[in-house]
Amino acid sequence: MTTKISKKEMNKLARKEAKHDAKEHVNNNSITSKQYSEEPNEKFVHLYGDTPLICSNSMTKRNFCEINKLDASKEQTIWVRARVGNSRSFSNGVILILRNDMSTVQAIVWEDKEKVPKDMVKYAKCISLESVVDLECKVNTVKEPVRSCTVNHIELQVLQIHVVSRAQDLPFSIEDAGRSKEECIRTELPSVSQDTLLNYRWIDLRTPANQAIFRIQSGVCMLFREYLYKERFIEIHSPKLGSGTAEGGSNVFTLNYFDQPACLAQSPQLYKQMASACGGMDRVMEIGPVFRAENSNTHRHLCEFTGMDFEMTIKEHYYECLDVMSNLFHYIFDGLNDRFKKELEIISQQYPYEPLKYRPALRITYREGIQLLHDAGITEAKFDQDISTPHEKALGKIVSEKYGTDFYMMDKYPLSVRPFYTMPCPANPELSNSYDVFIRGEEIVSGAQRIHDPILLAERATVVGIPLNSISAYIDAFKHGAKPHAGGGIGMERVVMLFLGLNNIRKTSMFPRDPSRLTP
Repeated sequence: MTTKISKKEMNKLARKEAKHDAKEHVNNNSITSKQYSEEPNEKFVHLYGDTPLICSNSMTKRNFCEINKLDASKEQTIWVRARVGNSRSFSNGVILILRNDMSTVQAIVWEDKEKVPKDMVKYAKCISLESVVDLECKVNTVKEPVRSCTVNHIELQVLQIHVVSRAQDLPFSIEDAGRSKEECIRTELPSVSQDTLLNYRWIDLRTPANQAIFRIQSGVCMLFREYLYKERFIEIHSPKLGSGTAEGGSNVFTLNYFDQPACLAQSPQLYKQMASACGGMDRVMEIGPVFRAENSNTHRHLCEFTGMDFEMTIKEHYYECLDVMSNLFHYIFDGLNDRFKKELEIISQQYPYEPLKYRPALRITYREGIQLLHDAGITEAKFDQDISTPHEKALGKIVSEKYGTDFYMMDKYPLSVRPFYTMPCPANPELSNSYDVFIRGEEIVSGAQRIHDPILLAERATVVGIPLNSISAYIDAFKHGAKPHAGGGIGMERVVMLFLGLNNIRKTSMFPRDPSRLTP
């Protein structure tokens, strides 16, 4: 049996039902069949009611099926565990929209004197939205697609229903959290502020777009590993506790390490150099947390983020590393577009964006980049200074219009704006063999050829004011034969944010840490 419901009517009734549920179940009291009938029919009492707390004391032979794998081609009775995403009651039944991850399906509890008692329908009507339920169902085909569900060619006829975990009053609805900005303006329906969403991130994660975003994030890490494994890289795990600052900076989180001063790692930089150039591994990679004590409250800064790093020995030129870098990103972008089409479509419904243009693999020098800005009338950018964030964005637009790509590399930065271990440019000592990578005018990678000579390394550290005793172990690593090498550090959350054209990095950090947020 198929019942047509307008989405507007369903949402209105669902919100009304949720408010009712909040009042009834504010203390999360269990509701059983006895509350709905003074004399419950013992024949049916086992078909509904709250499940006793699941604490792994027994196992059944129930055939649980995932929503996205439901199949009506053969008659079958299955069990489903899902959340109640929406609910619509009518005189002798209730329609439930069940949700698991990004999939939804319609289920109907319909009063039937032989199979489904009236009390079971009443029980189903009083299940609060977002509660977790177990249902035994018969899978039926439908004559017309159920437009409000992703699995729209079937519906479930409920034979049993049990609440596993009853949701209390919600701070906001999943529907409101998943609404696009454009839809809010067009319909004047409510939206939810970013702070509220992050305060209740465990609820916010249930929206279709967030389910898809963090699958894309997982895909980026998977594709990063896939490509570099093919290129003979070894995955390493460097320490995140250190006795000094990883890059000679001051923006570190300090702590007491058994009465010794210590800090959280700003980067795995020094360790991946030791492993690749000095330790005989040649090509290493790592995915791990990075900590920056920067009081930067911007759309793209976090105090803790995930770094995707690699380091490799080179034979003659750091362009060998840039070749790997560009091929790596093309592999990631191609992989996302080929393997995650469903996720990208879901994200675009809440956050519309222009697909990333990433070919050709463009490289320009820092001087060429500054000249492009000057040609566009932005003369404040200087050849001997680091490029500012507004100028980076402006350059990104210029490059996109001139070369037809949103993805490019820029090298030969001024030596004065790069870390002490950066190899100076042999043609101009004021420049360096360093590079950044950009998506849509924002930096996602910082890298360089590193100094592998201990004497030159000590000289550079002294020039920038780093006490040699604080990095003596690092310099010592290059005294016993070190290979020329280069590499880079990639900000994973930034890659996801910019690939998807999102406006804030907190959308791609599951539980973001910034200067004002340490929980949840």
